[in-house]
Amino acid sequence: MRPLRYSINVSLDSCVDHMAGTPDEETHNHAAQTIARADAIILGRTTYELMEFWRTATDLPEWMRPFKESIDSAKKYLVSSTREPDGWNTEALIGDPIEAVRKLKEQSGGGLYVGGVTLPRALADAGLIDEYEFVVYPTLVGHGPRLFEGLTRPLNLQLVGTTEFASGARAERYIPVGGS
Repeated sequence: MRPLRYSINVSLDSCVDHMAGTPDEETHNHAAQTIARADAIILGRTTYELMEFWRTATDLPEWMRPFKESIDSAKKYLVSSTREPDGWNTEALIGDPIEAVRKLKEQSGGGLYVGGVTLPRALADAGLIDEYEFVVYPTLVGHGPRLFEGLTRPLNLQLVGTTEFASGARAERYIPVGGS
């Protein structure tokens, strides 16, 4: 069974607005390595469309290119009732997203990655996420969207690793523990 991992950038006050962080070379490389470790990434429409920036991006600083290469080459699954894949190594996940992801997890392989806000919340509620990574930026944003806002029940996590970045950002990895 393949593990499903989730990673997201978040401010100290739990904002997950993609414009709120200050990515740098170190955090970009970390994200590129996260994607490269996965057999495939699963994205809802909103996150997929945000990531499409990388599909056509040119004239990038050298330090952003590893992320572009990782996201470009990654197998992608799109969860959407309003958008069909149009290339970019993307396949639609058909039917109930929870059941579709459960079936992907049952396949052999090194692991799956999910990004975004809404889809991961549903997958967390279904108990399908095996590892959570929060790249916490030392920033207070003062607005939302908020991390896991609307989760239907508490999710107990155990810290299993941290990575400190020179910028002051910190990647914290957690796994679910009993009672979640």
